[in-house]
Amino acid sequence: MRKHNLTPMQSLVTRQTKGNNHLNQLQTIFKFLQSHVATASMVSAETGIPQKCITRYKRDLEKAGRLWEVTRTNCKLTGFRAWYLTTDPEKAPNSSSQLSLF
Repeated sequence: MRKHNLTPMQSLVTRQTKGNNHLNQLQTIFKFLQSHVATASMVSAETGIPQKCITRYKRDLEKAGRLWEVTRTNCKLTGFRAWYLTTDPEKAPNSSSQLSLF
């Protein structure tokens, strides 16, 4: 069995396809959510990255422990209930209650 000695961010980068489009989009989303708490629709409107791609990057960043869902409420852009997201660890919700379950 082959071991991978990559940090979470490096493993996300190695998943990129042809060119740097994947990396550029991932970095754009990550940096935007460092300074904003927003829904995927709001991120899409601000960055121009399709929402379908944002959803995929959201999953990747969550698995890497770099993105958190802050609160679920109505989106300011669409009016539908959605998760507000952040990549800022200081804005991340306290996860100690979930850790105590295990």
